[in-house]
Amino acid sequence: MAKDKNGTATEIVQAFIEEQRKFAAGQRLEMLNRDLNGTIKLLTDILLPVFGSLEGFHLEYEIVGTNGVKLYADIYYEPLGLIFECDGFVAHVELMTRDRFSFERLRMRSFVMMGYKYIPFSRDEMDKKPEMCRRMLYEFLGKYGRLRDDPEVLKPAERELLRIGANGDIFTQRDVRQRLMVNSDTARKMIRKMLSDSWIETVGGSDKRQYAYRLGQRGRKWLMG
Repeated sequence: MAKDKNGTATEIVQAFIEEQRKFAAGQRLEMLNRDLNGTIKLLTDILLPVFGSLEGFHLEYEIVGTNGVKLYADIYYEPLGLIFECDGFVAHVELMTRDRFSFERLRMRSFVMMGYKYIPFSRDEMDKKPEMCRRMLYEFLGKYGRLRDDPEVLKPAERELLRIGANGDIFTQRDVRQRLMVNSDTARKMIRKMLSDSWIETVGGSDKRQYAYRLGQRGRKWLMG
């Protein structure tokens, strides 16, 4: 796994979990000390790559339901009111009692009724199709208005270029020409400017020849609002 200035994804997630435990107490702390394999998988393979950091996230976040019962969300993203959870088939379906199954559905309904957006992933799809999971999350963020217009920063054509990569897809100069209906010279100049400002970044290629692009660090931050 590649290492950045903050360490590997595994190191970042482990440090985040320890920090969450440090400020937890009671039932929340008990839940944070249980088996977190599914949560770790979700953080490492899906959420960290899409959001770029774990700032704003909380584990085993306590929410008081409409009936006064304390409910715990596996992973809560406070800035957008998003709840993420990972369900393994055996633990959550095969071995679940009828009462527990009913309570889980009540818990999910309570989250929705209280205005949270509930986004579940299965362990199998994260193991077998992590790229699909990340793409769906990018699409969700784009659909709910995270790619906002900001005329003070970007021109309309530049905002449209960012939307090409808003679902996590890799795109080429040809995609830019076709989507924006511009010629090669205009597309090349726009891409060069967006690269220099860190809105997008290259994928593959070399210093002299660039083959494809995706959202860069600045573009991802803008996507998250």
